[in-house]
Amino acid sequence: MVALYREWNERINVVSRKDIDALYEHHILHSLTIAEYLRRYYPAEYRAWAPDRDSDYPAIPLEGVQGVKAPGAQILDLGTGGGFPGIPLATEFPTAHFTLCDSIGKKIKVAQAVADGLGLQNVTCINARAESLAGPFDWVVSRAVTSLDNFYPWVKGKFRRSILYLKGGDVNAEISELTRKCRVEPGKIRTWRVDEWLKDEYFAEKFVIEIGKDYLCPPKF
Repeated sequence: MVALYREWNERINVVSRKDIDALYEHHILHSLTIAEYLRRYYPAEYRAWAPDRDSDYPAIPLEGVQGVKAPGAQILDLGTGGGFPGIPLATEFPTAHFTLCDSIGKKIKVAQAVADGLGLQNVTCINARAESLAGPFDWVVSRAVTSLDNFYPWVKGKFRRSILYLKGGDVNAEISELTRKCRVEPGKIRTWRVDEWLKDEYFAEKFVIEIGKDYLCPPKF
C-alpha cells in the first residue's frame, strides 16, 4: 500500500509531499483507529468483518444482536480523497463492502488505482457529491472532511447504524454545534481518544467520534 501511494503521489498529489514519509503512521494507521474502535465497542461486527483476526474480547453471537448486518455490511467513506480511511479499512475487513466517494475526480482515480493494485474486491470508488448518493448504508466513515455540523446533514437519513468520524482538536465545541444546529441528541454521540491505543504524540488530541442513528449502549465486554 505504501509503495502504491508513493508511486501515485508523484503523479497526483493526494498526500502532502512533506507528509509522504509518514504515510503509514499519519494516514494508514490513523485510518485503522476506526477498526480498533469497532474491536472495542462492536466486537460482533469486528469478528464478522474480520473473521481471521483475533480479539482480546469475547465473541458475541450475531444472532440476536439488534441491527447487525454482516457479512456484507455496506460502508460509505465520504470525502475519501485518495482512499482514507476506506482502503486501509477494506484490507482489515474483507467481508464488508466499502463505497469510496469523493467529488474530486483525480483523487478517486488514485483511490481506484490503489484498490486495484491491492486486489481489493470489496471496494467501489465513485466520483460524486454526497447529495447524489442513494443509500442507505449501514455505516458511514470519514476523516476530517469538514466540521461535524456541516457533515451530518450530508448523510442524515443515509445510514442505518452510525457515523464513525476521525477528528482532532477541540471536538467538544464541534459536538456542541452539532447538537445545537442539527438537533442530534447527546446520547447518540460517543468520543474515543485515539491515544488510548496509540501512544505516539502525533495521536494526542485525535478522536473517533461516533454519531449513532439510535442511542448508543455501553460496550458489553
